[in-house]
This record gives sequence, C-alpha cells and structure tokens, in this order.
Amino acid sequence: MQNLTLTWQSAGGTAVALYGGAYAAARVRRTGLSAILREAGTLLALFSLWQLVGRLSLMSTEHALDRARWIHRTELAVGLPDEASWQAAVTPYPALVKLANYYYASMHFTVMIAVLVWVFLRHRERYAWVRTTVVITTAVCLAVQFLPVAPPRMLPENGFVDVAAEYGQSVYGGAVGGVVKAAQLSAMPSVHVAWCVLVAVAVVRVSRSTLRWLIVLHPVLTITVVVVTANHFWADGLVAVAILLLAYAAQGAFARWRARRAEEVRPAEERERLAARG
Repeated sequence: MQNLTLTWQSAGGTAVALYGGAYAAARVRRTGLSAILREAGTLLALFSLWQLVGRLSLMSTEHALDRARWIHRTELAVGLPDEASWQAAVTPYPALVKLANYYYASMHFTVMIAVLVWVFLRHRERYAWVRTTVVITTAVCLAVQFLPVAPPRMLPENGFVDVAAEYGQSVYGGAVGGVVKAAQLSAMPSVHVAWCVLVAVAVVRVSRSTLRWLIVLHPVLTITVVVVTANHFWADGLVAVAILLLAYAAQGAFARWRARRAEEVRPAEERERLAARG
C-alpha cells in the first residue's frame, strides 16, 4: 500500500513555498490570505519534522525490540488486556483487517487537517489554542520518539502479526539488507492516539452542535485500529494522552500568567495616564 501522506522532503518544500506565499501576501496587504498560507506552512513544517524524526534516532536501534518486549511484559503484569488477543479476534475477518490498515494509514492526518481548517474558517478565535496544542503535543512526542521502540507487529513470538504487510498495505516497507528502517521504530508514544484525542477535544470544546459528540467515534476507532493492526501498545497511547494533558496544562498555566501580568501592568498604566493629565 502506498503511503498516503507526503514525504518529509515534499512536505518541507511545500512549507517553504507556503511561507514565501504568506510573506508575499502580507507585502500586498492580503492579511487573510497571508494568515491561511502561514498556518498551512506551519502545519506542513511540523509534519515534515515528524516524518524526518521517524528516520532518525539519538540512540542505537538494536535495543528497540527489547524495549517493546519489556513494554508488553509490563502491561500484562499490571493487568492491561493483551493486544495480541484483540488482534486475534479481528484477523479471521479480512475485510475488517483491510479497513483497519487503511484507517491507520490515512485518517489520522486527514481528520486533523479537516478539523484545523474548520476551526480556522468558522471559529478563528479558538484556532490559536487548537494549533498550539497540536504543535506542543507533536513536538514532545517527536522528542520521545528519538528513543527507538519497536511496534508490536515486530514481535511475532508474542503472538502479533504484521497484518499490513500480510495484505500488502504496509506504509513502511520492509527491511533493507536485513536492517529495519528507523521509521518503523518510533512506536512510543503514539502520535495517532495523541492527534485523535486532540481532535475530539477540540470539536467538543469549540462546536455547540449536539452532533459534535459523534467525533468521539474517531478516537475510539483510532485506538482500536492501532491495537488490532499491532502498530502500537496500550502504553504508547497512554503516554501520548499524558503528553496531550501536559500541553493543555502548559497552555492553561501560560494563560493565567498572562492574565496576572495584565492585572499588574494595568494599574501602572492608569497611574501614568493620570500623572500625564495632572
């Protein structure tokens, strides 16, 4: 299966072109167009970085499988459901497996872009909050991913099956010369899970429609898909959600700090105005 997303080179090049377009639009005072191009460039630059980090590692990849085995053992020890049993319940149904592979390959980026466009066009005042959450969460996830961790599908001895490769739907490709590409060793944490939960929270918080709760199906489906396709452990998703919560907390703390600063500055400005009048 062909990867349905851009490479880091094409995403980075497009981001540069969009930034150039934003600068040109600002020069001719097309502020609306400039803002759209700048935001699109920022998101593509972030995506390019994500794609690039998947090919790099700060540490040797030789222990990535050991870390994955340790995660699986620890999950079972603390009583989490065995992901292999979830996968085994789905593998007898090829149509479901193929749909799960397709959903994993395409929907995380598609739904994120759709929601960001919707917020930008319909709820501009909330866009900065959503976009900043995406940037912080993804950046922290990328930093953690420099520590290589193999996905469950690379542990056949633990009962996992690489169903994407089995059905010719893998977006990663196979090993080259017996060496697994680093892009396949960035399972911890799961950006898929971080993004799907972020999208659901954004829609529920921003929209006033009663239909907004349907977006909850997206994280439910995504979390199920990443497990049954053996691309992530439960732990990958839990760490991703913890990072997302930290991003929300950081933004909340910064907003409170700015409010306090504004309260401190306002009386001083008023005194200066009164002194100038006197």
